[in-house]
Amino acid sequence: MLLLFAVAACSKKESKVEQESCSKESKGKSFKMYQMSEMSTLMEQMYVDNQRLKTRILKGDTIGKFPNHFLKIHSAVMTDPTENDLFFKEQAQRFIAAQELIYKDPKNAKQHFNDGVNSCIQCHEEKCGGPITRIKKLYIP
Repeated sequence: MLLLFAVAACSKKESKVEQESCSKESKGKSFKMYQMSEMSTLMEQMYVDNQRLKTRILKGDTIGKFPNHFLKIHSAVMTDPTENDLFFKEQAQRFIAAQELIYKDPKNAKQHFNDGVNSCIQCHEEKCGGPITRIKKLYIP
């Protein structure tokens, strides 16, 4: 019982110190909430959709229908609009073509899926390298 009281007292003391520390650091500073661009949001959704698709392919489940919201890749607003150049447009077209083939040719879904992942990586190597490690996790061995 005494031990429980001591732990509780320490927890309260630590959280009060943390609160004071945070309030001292934040005085005089304004914080801005990060707003994802339309393209970033779309890419996050495509990643989740492809994780699910990968699972279906690995299990041998039915593939389903091509997610038409993927086509927004051609019109979604980017964080930096100058990045929507010819290179990006070509890579986006390759990605969409590979994705569509998964649904049109499900016997070769694994190859088409990995081709789509390749197009993502090739584009991100040129444009925004941050998510490459994450994207590589989509590959189907």
